[in-house]
Amino acid sequence: MAKIGSALAFLVMVAGLAGLIVTRSVVSTFPPVIAGQIAAVALMLWARVTFGRRSFNATAAPTEGGLVTSGPYAFVRHPIYTAVCLFVWASVIGHPSLRNAALAAVVTAGAAVRMVLEEQALRQRFPAYAAYAAATKRMLPYVF
Repeated sequence: MAKIGSALAFLVMVAGLAGLIVTRSVVSTFPPVIAGQIAAVALMLWARVTFGRRSFNATAAPTEGGLVTSGPYAFVRHPIYTAVCLFVWASVIGHPSLRNAALAAVVTAGAAVRMVLEEQALRQRFPAYAAYAAATKRMLPYVF
């Protein structure tokens, strides 16, 4: 059931991002938006390089290998979801509207579901995950 929920949440995230793309609400000329989106892409790339080739899994199930706690994972437990949310909310700042905020909220909700499901699986697979989760915030260092 968790794999199905995670896959559906992934599709929800894709749908929200696709909505922003279709409505031409992603690209902006506003410098703070550009800076936020560049930071989001950099964070995602850093996380993917740190995690390695196994970094994409549509069902957010733990992959082979050990628990990754280095690179951006030393600061937040979910840097890829954080990057996606930063990217879409920067888009909303560049193109403010209720529709765009709703689309970004859809992406964020999908990410939240995936984080919860992923963390359940990680706690089962890696006994050290509980201590890591207690010491590392989910998305914002020192905050959340």
